Amino acid sequence: MPKQGSAEVFRITGARKGLDEDVRGRQRRYVISMLARTLAVVLTIVLWDVERPLAVGTLVLGMLLPYVAVVVANAGRENAPSLPSSIVPTPYRTELPPSQTRPESAQSTNGPADGPR
Repeated sequence: MPKQGSAEVFRITGARKGLDEDVRGRQRRYVISMLARTLAVVLTIVLWDVERPLAVGTLVLGMLLPYVAVVVANAGRENAPSLPSSIVPTPYRTELPPSQTRPESAQSTNGPADGPR
């Protein structure tokens, strides 16, 4: 049994997301970006004879999205620098200072409570 002074207290808000949840989130972002790429390629085909500058823009977007999606998916686990520290220091109790009494002359400087008669 550890000593009371050396016990560590952990905050749950400082914990990172679980690995399964992290991987699921990365897969979701990858699938969404690939759907956007598919839409860009389809728009390129549809707009090629109608609006060529817009079709070229969607073609460039369709070419860049896979690179961005892979980089984002492989970025690694997220750190949470804005969260508080995950270890809370164990509080320690200090001794209260001895009470100090004031001298009698300093206790009543205004005279009696009901005033002069």
